Amino acid sequence: MVELIARPPGEYLDADDIVESSTPEVVALAARLGAGAVDDETFARTAFAWVRDEIAHAGDAGDPRFAVTATEVLADGVGWCYAKAHLLAALLRAGGVPIGLCYQRLVDDDTPGGFVLHGLVAVHVDGGWHRQDPRGNRPGVAAEFTLGEERLAWPVDPALGEIDHPEVYVAPAPGVVAALRRGEVATAL
Repeated sequence: MVELIARPPGEYLDADDIVESSTPEVVALAARLGAGAVDDETFARTAFAWVRDEIAHAGDAGDPRFAVTATEVLADGVGWCYAKAHLLAALLRAGGVPIGLCYQRLVDDDTPGGFVLHGLVAVHVDGGWHRQDPRGNRPGVAAEFTLGEERLAWPVDPALGEIDHPEVYVAPAPGVVAALRRGEVATAL
């Protein structure tokens, strides 16, 4: 498990033009998902499962759209890993739970010698930061919400040049946003 580098949790609560945690549709969904939650962990677990299971992963679904913002992902019902992370971050921030964005550099199976970025989140609950991967499960990929040992879609293999970036970003990495707006999968931060 990677040692995360993060700012104070209070800095991971604000909305921006991608993590739109103050829009009416995000606030309403966060309230619905948080109804009955006894604590931040329960709310985070519920929101994670909803994004993972109810928003299709664009690559798995063969969907050509490249949503960027939380509201675009919500409206489309589909998004790449980074965009699903944007929506989960918006939902949790709307509910008052600190959450940031994280990235992994993974081997790109479609480009010999190439790499692709994978987007995930780190949520601050139970006194610490915990990475979660809402990309969506499929055969061979099983990400689960955990506060102990990480259960991400893909563990990195340093021997292949893969990297767990340790930074917990307050806002999405500019390279990720630029790639999504071009209709491309991100390869660099």
